[in-house]
Amino acid sequence: MRRWNGWGDESVRATLAPEALAFLREAVGTPQPVPDAELAAVCAGIPDSRLPPHPLVDTAPEARLRSSLGQSLGDWIALRFGALPRVSDGVAHPTHRAEVRTLLDWAQAVGALVIPCGGATSVVGHLTPEAAEPRPVLTLNLSRLRAMTRLDAEAQLATFEAGVLGPDLEAQLRAQGLTLGHFPQSFEQASLGGWVVTRSSGQQSLRYGRAEAWFAGGTMLAPQAEWTIPPLPASSAGPNLREWVLGSEGRLGVLTDVTVRVTKLPEVERFVGVFFPSWEAGVAATRELAQSKLGGLSMLRLANAVETRTTLKLAGLAGAIARLERYLGWRGCGDGKVLLFVGLTGSAAQVHATEREARSLWRRHGGVGTGTVLGRKWAAKRFAGVYLRNALWDAGFMVDTMETAVPWGRTTVMVNAIETAGREALAAMGERCHAYTHLSHVYSTGSSVYSTFVLRVGACAQESRARWLALKVAVTQAIVAQGGTVSHQHGVGRDHAPYLGAEKGTAGLAAIDALIAHADPHGLLASGNLRPAVDRRFSGLPSSVRAEVSKPSGSPPRPHP
Repeated sequence: MRRWNGWGDESVRATLAPEALAFLREAVGTPQPVPDAELAAVCAGIPDSRLPPHPLVDTAPEARLRSSLGQSLGDWIALRFGALPRVSDGVAHPTHRAEVRTLLDWAQAVGALVIPCGGATSVVGHLTPEAAEPRPVLTLNLSRLRAMTRLDAEAQLATFEAGVLGPDLEAQLRAQGLTLGHFPQSFEQASLGGWVVTRSSGQQSLRYGRAEAWFAGGTMLAPQAEWTIPPLPASSAGPNLREWVLGSEGRLGVLTDVTVRVTKLPEVERFVGVFFPSWEAGVAATRELAQSKLGGLSMLRLANAVETRTTLKLAGLAGAIARLERYLGWRGCGDGKVLLFVGLTGSAAQVHATEREARSLWRRHGGVGTGTVLGRKWAAKRFAGVYLRNALWDAGFMVDTMETAVPWGRTTVMVNAIETAGREALAAMGERCHAYTHLSHVYSTGSSVYSTFVLRVGACAQESRARWLALKVAVTQAIVAQGGTVSHQHGVGRDHAPYLGAEKGTAGLAAIDALIAHADPHGLLASGNLRPAVDRRFSGLPSSVRAEVSKPSGSPPRPHP
């Protein structure tokens, strides 16, 4: 059973070693854990649905709750304290494409707003209705659309229903000796459609590519049309409609079917740990590796000194880590050391040749390879690590992450700006945060920057939310000021929408708005994700429902960065 107020399966319990807790208490202060709100009590406080009955729509409070919030820290604060924002008025779980069309038409007829939902793993506010939205809200949960409907092994194209989650997708492909190779940290809970519409990037995208590389085509149901995008290998026939679907975040239509480019399962896969004496040395080696175009590289993941130290502290293996640190100190990697994980994937010959060349390169920068021991441990827990958020909250700590991407020459400046902004924002409130960063994805021209912040849970929802918002605003403003993207891999949602103009410009925003207006002229999908909702709710509606949709919701406003 999926946990209702945290991450993942509720039967999975992560634990923190005593030395890890002591390390965090020293870093941010001693927290005071707060009891969680009870599910029954939270559901009891959810207002009655404003949707009329429909055989495909569930209006039970718990069903609506589970599809109305994601995994951002703001969502966690709301759920853990039971201080809910507005939730949807009903949830539908269509089982085939025809039911999606039926539900879109019904929602238009009754004057409802529709919010598509996949795995409900959003960390940027995609799922929660706007408090001021006057219409009833229907969540269209696609999690029952999960079949592989076609496999063209010769062309290496596979078509899936968009609600399929990562493990189910990979299981169906691996039975045929194939893989998509898309492994974001949310892999176990996130959906294929969600990856496409947020331009997701997996941990091994250096080999398998981001969503724009493997998304070949599919079907999207717009409110008044159906978009069918054929999976052509290439085309110069005007603008590519694939690019209109990528990053659309549920504003143009509902993606129901996705055709992806797949590859044969690799013969060999290894993850090697390499330590460098300094951040500067690690960045230089990582950049050169990224620009080397070595065919067997699938991942380069560089942690800064604070993250490296945190990783070793939280590992809970004090004796083994102490021996490792003594060895590394003897090899010249002392207090400022950083850790790079190198993913090697492909045929045995390809992996062997790539590792030989990569080893020669990292040694020129003082890199010390430690074999695959650390890499195997990382790979074994690559999707389980996020469960630590549950254990940290139970201990009184909350965690948020921020991410961006910049050219290589601005990487270090961005890291420093992000971490400084977070620390100063919390210091202004008399609090501390533990900030650390890694480069999660690299390219020839630059890198992502992925920062984590650990801070204390407040005594109440209001205090916790104030800390989160101060952190969120300060770091996002720092990202914009340094010329980074407002989202490298998580999409925009509602939380980052106010900052999109810094990247797209006025003309770009106008073009996006025009596209949304064309695809959704009556605002059926006007959730506020990506772009603020334009009030078109009366356009085209029958007069019998106009009075109903104009009624205020009565819900308290939800502040946003």
